[in-house]
Amino acid sequence: MRWWYESVLGWPTAPGTPVRLRTGVRFDVLDVPVQAGHAALRRLGPPGATPRRPGFPVALRGGRMLLLVAAGGAEELPGLLEWLEWGSLPLDLTAVGAGGLMEAPLLPATGAAGAAGSAGATDATGSADVAGSAGAAGSADVGRAGRGSALPPPRPRNHDGRARRGAAVWLRPPEQEGGAETSLPALSAVGGTAAAPDLARLVHTLATECHRFRLSSRCASPRLARATR
Repeated sequence: MRWWYESVLGWPTAPGTPVRLRTGVRFDVLDVPVQAGHAALRRLGPPGATPRRPGFPVALRGGRMLLLVAAGGAEELPGLLEWLEWGSLPLDLTAVGAGGLMEAPLLPATGAAGAAGSAGATDATGSADVAGSAGAAGSADVGRAGRGSALPPPRPRNHDGRARRGAAVWLRPPEQEGGAETSLPALSAVGGTAAAPDLARLVHTLATECHRFRLSSRCASPRLARATR
């Protein structure tokens, strides 16, 4: 797995297990609740599109959605939230940039250019239950894939062969052709591209959905408390 990220995508990794990607070099990460992330992707996509449609890379880990943006985006986040008048509100929207690490998502079984559906099924909250472990990386991966192969090695399984909850998986894998960074949201004077929205639009949409999710969660808590009495 480490070989594929470093040699095929050119993304630097940190030593150790599980495999972790260095942020702030080729990309930064926006981290939001998975429910808010799914709602934002639906709003940003064309009518009828699903969050799994081709576009900028997006990963899931537990109850969180990790959206990859152009390097430097994490540094822009506080200023964008202030400019968009979200700065005074408590939003569960964070960023990881220079010097940070992101757990490397398990590799799609058919390669990063294939459909993300092969990465595994999701539960009701959108968190993934997939076969394999991000921690099983190293020289064995290279041997299975073949040093000259552009396809990722087979995903390793847990010792008991069962799926592991909480492992990071790709909802939208990075594209190999043309460089994955070309599809990453960035500040733009033209509003973004068909593959990726402008960073300001993405942040505004994520902030809106994070705020809605927070309000709906607060409203649901009293109802749940009354129902359990």
